[in-house]
Amino acid sequence: MKAIQFDHPGNPDVLKPAHWQQPSIQQPRELLVQLHAAGVNPIDTKLRKRGTFYPQQMPAILGCDGAGVVTAIGAQVENYSVGDAIYFCHGGLGDVPGTYAEYAVVDERFCAPKPKSLSFAEAAAAPLVLITAWEALFDRGRLQSDQTVLVQAGAGGVGHVALQLAKIHGARVITTVGSPEKVEFVLQRGADTAVLYPEIDVVAAVLDLTDGQGVDLALDTVGGAILSQCFPAVRCYGDVVTLLAPAADTDWQTARTRNLRVGYELMLTPQLQGLLEPQQHQADILKQCTQWFDTGQLNLHLNQTFPLAAAAAAHRRLEQGSMFGKLVLTISP
Repeated sequence: MKAIQFDHPGNPDVLKPAHWQQPSIQQPRELLVQLHAAGVNPIDTKLRKRGTFYPQQMPAILGCDGAGVVTAIGAQVENYSVGDAIYFCHGGLGDVPGTYAEYAVVDERFCAPKPKSLSFAEAAAAPLVLITAWEALFDRGRLQSDQTVLVQAGAGGVGHVALQLAKIHGARVITTVGSPEKVEFVLQRGADTAVLYPEIDVVAAVLDLTDGQGVDLALDTVGGAILSQCFPAVRCYGDVVTLLAPAADTDWQTARTRNLRVGYELMLTPQLQGLLEPQQHQADILKQCTQWFDTGQLNLHLNQTFPLAAAAAAHRRLEQGSMFGKLVLTISP
């Protein structure tokens, strides 16, 4: 099968077209999936630059997100048949081949039916960001329907679905964006207020919008100084969840003074640790989101698609930053 591999860490040019043996079903609950599209995520660029979690297993195929059609099933598969369209987030971390390829094998317990309202490209863009946003807001952040959340970078991949999930849940959403175009983008997707951070002091704006108390939960999707910025914008005894490792100069004193609960969100943990139930929970998240996509309550913004052979160009675009929504590789059947 056609695939995109890399032999050693480096810049996007290390991603090269290659021919791999088509994977085959090894376990009774596995599905063989002919991929139509693969999502491109920041984790892919990080692994390409620094090496995978399994550096002894090279070359490797990146790609965690996939959408395609089931072409074969294991002997004990219960919920899917040949011909079913599915989407999932699994693989691509270095131990098993990822979705930058024509085929993938995945356990049925880690998949969900593809939303009928989405193209394969849109569906492939969704799983990692949906799971990340859901776990950050509800599993880590414990967001309630009567609370207010601050979503940092609401026009980004995780941000633009996080604000929608929060609104579906009944929360009030304040979000930060970097341009007037992004203000319109997030307001169209349900944000109650957009703070244009190049022009407005974020903490002052959030405190003004919350009568000086701060939000109940802040979601940091950016990292660096943004985590520290979240602390004074959250009410005392509130929650902060970050997707990134804290910087060395993080202002932990403010977090302690306000008695904040700080959580980390890494949706890859279940796969890296071999935890079955959390991976099934992630599939359940996708199944619920399928319903919301198909009832029009949830929207995925696909920024740009690239053919599989242009994976390097997709990585370069992602690393440029300042982007709305998601990027995807399309794979011709």
